[in-house]
Amino acid sequence: MAAILLAGLNHRTATIDIRERFSLHACGMETVHGELQRLASRAPALQEAVVISTCNRLEVYAAADQVESGLAAITGYLAGIYGTSAGEIRDLLYFAQDDEAVHHLMRVTCGLDSMILGEPQILGQVAAACNAAQAAGSLGPLLSHLFSHALHCGKRARTETEIGSHTTSISHAAALLAKQTLGALSERQVLVIGAGEMAEMAAVALQQHGVTAITCVNRTLERATHIAERVHGQALAWPQLDEALDAADVVISATSAPHPVLLAPQIAAAQGRRRQRPLLLLDIALPRDIDVAVDAVPGVRRYDIDHLRDTVDANLSRRQAAVPNVERIIAGEAACYLSWLHERQVVPALVELRRRAADVAETELQRTLRRLEHRNGQDQQLEQEVTQLAHRIVAKLLHAPTVRLKAQAANGNGVAYLHVLEELFALEGEDSALASHNAPGNGGPGSGALSRNGHTWHD
Repeated sequence: MAAILLAGLNHRTATIDIRERFSLHACGMETVHGELQRLASRAPALQEAVVISTCNRLEVYAAADQVESGLAAITGYLAGIYGTSAGEIRDLLYFAQDDEAVHHLMRVTCGLDSMILGEPQILGQVAAACNAAQAAGSLGPLLSHLFSHALHCGKRARTETEIGSHTTSISHAAALLAKQTLGALSERQVLVIGAGEMAEMAAVALQQHGVTAITCVNRTLERATHIAERVHGQALAWPQLDEALDAADVVISATSAPHPVLLAPQIAAAQGRRRQRPLLLLDIALPRDIDVAVDAVPGVRRYDIDHLRDTVDANLSRRQAAVPNVERIIAGEAACYLSWLHERQVVPALVELRRRAADVAETELQRTLRRLEHRNGQDQQLEQEVTQLAHRIVAKLLHAPTVRLKAQAANGNGVAYLHVLEELFALEGEDSALASHNAPGNGGPGSGALSRNGHTWHD
């Protein structure tokens, strides 16, 4: 009976330095899932795996036959990627299983676990992670069903509540911070570095806040031109970056580079040419795009995504008011998935029970038919009637136990009833539904709230 496992870290449990170190953007999600699939072949406890990696979280969801060995395999895998020990990375992670893991994923997709409440990007990121796992072959029925429910839950939250109303993303928060810092932006020159979704959202947000002069720079000029055309700005090639820095009052950097793209000497030289005119640097990339050493350059103020926690829009109160309604949606979707999962977990025992009952009925049926044939000769109609009688008796005797066991499983009581069923009907053994499962509440990681560093961590 497989367990749903979670191991992860996020903006609440890890600083930006740690999240930078464990970001998987540069690896490529297809590569990550391919490696996890190969890991599963070496760690039989793991059956399925999906990895969610964003600026603010790294989470591995898995289906495993054994909780402890499954979590150990995931931890060891992550440690191997980053060249550290399992002990070191274990101290950075939180863990959960089954109900807690399911509820956590649904909170993530609904935006309740984001740095900025209700931000919309996470829903697409979860969908992308699921698609990448499917393409890599590490997605199976348990996680496929789970992520389908989670994505449906996230969509419901955004259509049935105001959790997504006027949502402030990291990009919007950067634009708001620029406005709060500099006042009216209509006369300001803004430079946007990068051409991904974050950069485009930042450019659009700046335009919405009154910026009319936006310059876009990217290593691929074509992609920079696309964003510039959308906001009626101009695009420059990467070699013209210094020229763009000289003119800018605000720089928002959001590339996917694995290393800083703006270094302190470069900014210092630009400030010299600008005669120390104030320069606001907003770094919304992870790993960070701007060298922290620029803080020592005169006239420069630098903010990264951790600084944006204090920058939220006026709609925050509306999103917070929507949280109870979102929680109700989560509870319903989680209950629906867990009911399906628990019923699925008792099916092997029911199949075995029916098989054994059918074997007993068949043995006794054949014995009876041989006696009837010996006494009265073979009567085909009589044989059919006796056969049907045996099948009906088995079906009727097992109908109520089957229905009730599935109902108890749907209510979360399946484990206790399976123990009784296996004991009464001698279903124990290596193929038992319970033989390889460390059930919730038996002391495995995640049997209660999310656990981290030996302590309980609640979302």
